[in-house]
Amino acid sequence: MFSEVVVVGQIARDLVLEVPDTPPADASAPVTHRQELLGGKGANQAVALSQLGVAVSLVGVVGQDAVGDALCARARADRIGTTHVVRRPGTETALLVDVVDEEGRRRYLEHVPDATLVTETDVFAASAPISAAGSVIVQLQQPAPAALLAARLAHTAGTRVVLDGAPEDDAFATDLLALADVVRADGHEAELLTGQQVDDVAAAARAAADLRRRGPSLVVLEVAGQGNLFAGPAESWFVPHVETEVVDPTGAGDALVATLTAALTRRRPLETAACLAVAAAAATTEHAGGRPHLSRPVLDRLQPRHLETVHA
Repeated sequence: MFSEVVVVGQIARDLVLEVPDTPPADASAPVTHRQELLGGKGANQAVALSQLGVAVSLVGVVGQDAVGDALCARARADRIGTTHVVRRPGTETALLVDVVDEEGRRRYLEHVPDATLVTETDVFAASAPISAAGSVIVQLQQPAPAALLAARLAHTAGTRVVLDGAPEDDAFATDLLALADVVRADGHEAELLTGQQVDDVAAAARAAADLRRRGPSLVVLEVAGQGNLFAGPAESWFVPHVETEVVDPTGAGDALVATLTAALTRRRPLETAACLAVAAAAATTEHAGGRPHLSRPVLDRLQPRHLETVHA
């Protein structure tokens, strides 16, 4: 049985520690709440898609260790397909540590062994579900050759290609963009992709126009501290951040990408997809840790009240 959406990306043990005050790097503080979660960008997006009722599978890597066992079991409990999650012998599963204090300040630490990154061999083994899916999310934080192969397999099969981020090696950017249907990037990633600073809506519109000329029909760019620009083939909108109590911004971008992909896969209008995506990002900032807690009532509560039409 194939999935509507396949996510190619990171899987990790996500350790979330809530403390009264964020300690210096060499100090400690009492932990008021501790969670161990299925995490990493790929897993966060897969969880969000499953919560939205989308059949989803994950292509990623964990170690052949007890932590990897637990994360795969957790993914299956979340109704995520794990057939193409690779169990890599001789490596530890990636670990992410998110320390959040009562003021919303945070420190983020990670231990990501190279062996837990996706390879071209891992992607090729998942050719069938990638080619049969309605959409594939490819995280560009993974090695560029593997990301490029996933995008090429999907594009060749007529599967929607959603690129998340920017490749570390910009030599691959041109080929990746040519294969993409959708690109989402934060301000820093947009600058890596275009060489332009994205510090206001007008700059985001110029950067989006540049990216759209290189392949994707839809470009979504974050304007830091303000909101997201959704630049489509017919219209463009700027959607301000939803006002809510921010506890931890971890995972907001993952929820946005997943919800946008879910809506597009289900053929929702772009304007609707944009509002749902921004609502999902806001919802994920309301609690510590990157794991989303999405439902239709949550998205309805946080839907943006207006969209600003932007002329590039």
